[in-house]
Amino acid sequence: MTTPLASAPNVEYTDGEDESPADYPSIEHKIEKAIEVTKIGLEEYDNPAVMWTGGKDSTLTLYFIKEVAEQHDLEVPPAVFIDHYQHFEEIKDFVRHWADEWDIEVIWARNEDIGAYVDEHNLEPGDDIPISALSEHNQHHVHNILEYEEETFPFLLDTYVGNHLLKTVALNDALETYDIDGVISGVRWDEQEARADETFFSPRHDPEIYPPHDRIQPILQFDEKSVWEAFWHFVVPDTVPGYPEEGYVPQAFDDLPEGIDQSDIPVSPKYFEGFRSLGSEISTEKSDQEPAWLQDMENTTERAGRAQDKEDLMERLRDLGYM
Repeated sequence: MTTPLASAPNVEYTDGEDESPADYPSIEHKIEKAIEVTKIGLEEYDNPAVMWTGGKDSTLTLYFIKEVAEQHDLEVPPAVFIDHYQHFEEIKDFVRHWADEWDIEVIWARNEDIGAYVDEHNLEPGDDIPISALSEHNQHHVHNILEYEEETFPFLLDTYVGNHLLKTVALNDALETYDIDGVISGVRWDEQEARADETFFSPRHDPEIYPPHDRIQPILQFDEKSVWEAFWHFVVPDTVPGYPEEGYVPQAFDDLPEGIDQSDIPVSPKYFEGFRSLGSEISTEKSDQEPAWLQDMENTTERAGRAQDKEDLMERLRDLGYM
């Protein structure tokens, strides 16, 4: 069963079909496509919003949104930050800081039912939560959508039930509350196998699973290396006063142009520490001691530091509404 959007956008759902980053061979080609998709997304949807995790991909997407909105006199949509209760505190600080710097409205999406239970019982990540203690809304997702039959589930983000309840349910509730019809997302083709077949405009119209909406995905064509190239040669020079216009790639945490501190640039400090992909504080590890953009991106896996239980379930989670 599908339900069309209230206002049908004029988009091509097959745009990007059977393509890969190789079809956009230069950084200029990738940026040109990102701008095109972003402009269509801002113009064609009544209530778009951008998913912002504080990570490199969603921050790059937000940069394109800001640039396109300014150039074409369009509104910058709100950002949805899914607070799953297990973030690195530096990431939340990063989002608060740059939301203020860039004048971005942030919608803090949370599964309040689970958060309240965790607070009331002083739970730690990994502790069990009884399904019977959840709201009817969450129990519906556990029993009828996930078809989960156990009596408890662990309070952990990177598990089948935990990821769905803490992230997907929180997202879907926000979409419904704010009547969001277009979700601008920073997913990439090369990032995870389950995302390799995505298109630039991807329908999510089944009301049995999520509030009907479209995913707008401007940076599918970027790979990890080109994301960092865009940051150090476009995003940072364009947004940081005094940064060299031609760009500059720092080699360490303290290797920045004179007069500029790490807090002055829109790159999470976790990437300087050696993390290449940011997830749960509990289950994400740094990949190396070098900053993310200096690591071996050709011979290592970007998401190797993430919990593999969730990575192995990615396709199923995405069917249920995960990003």
